[in-house]
Amino acid sequence: MNIIETPIKDLFVLEPKVWKDNRGYFYESYSQKVFEDAGVQVNFVQDNQSFSQKGALRGLHAQANPFAQGKLVRVIQGSVVDVAVDIRKNSATYGQHFTVELSGENHKQLWIPPGFLHGFLTLEDDTIFTYKVTNYYDKASEIGVVWNDPTLNIDWAAHLDPSQFVFSDKDLALSNFDSFTSPF
Repeated sequence: MNIIETPIKDLFVLEPKVWKDNRGYFYESYSQKVFEDAGVQVNFVQDNQSFSQKGALRGLHAQANPFAQGKLVRVIQGSVVDVAVDIRKNSATYGQHFTVELSGENHKQLWIPPGFLHGFLTLEDDTIFTYKVTNYYDKASEIGVVWNDPTLNIDWAAHLDPSQFVFSDKDLALSNFDSFTSPF
């Protein structure tokens, strides 16, 4: 598995080695040793999965301590534009975001440590998105920022026409980054 550093410290893309033959393909989707070799100690406690139609925009979400989560995200079927926003107050990249396309074809994954907002936009119907998390969900610990925050300036429209976006009421009610107080 190849680990690709991003411009944001501690956030990285994983590219697995994929073996293909006339039967299909095989790849290792997670290896604790790979994380340890990268200097990351993780203990995943839960796997989550979502199914979405084209245009579903989920995020930008995180959980505050003591329920902060690290996430290893990937797409099994379909494709997404995945976004992580650094909300670690003492980070040199505070408020900056990183975007990567994850798909069932490219098999890429994104490691998002605690201290980041996370969101994604599905680019195809019937997209299956999965993520391993390092802590359990706690409703009272939910935090977030609205998807189209002008300070963050995430260019979702570069990937899909905004007229196709579909949101939850909860995500539309999130605050702007300027009024967001990071707990990290």
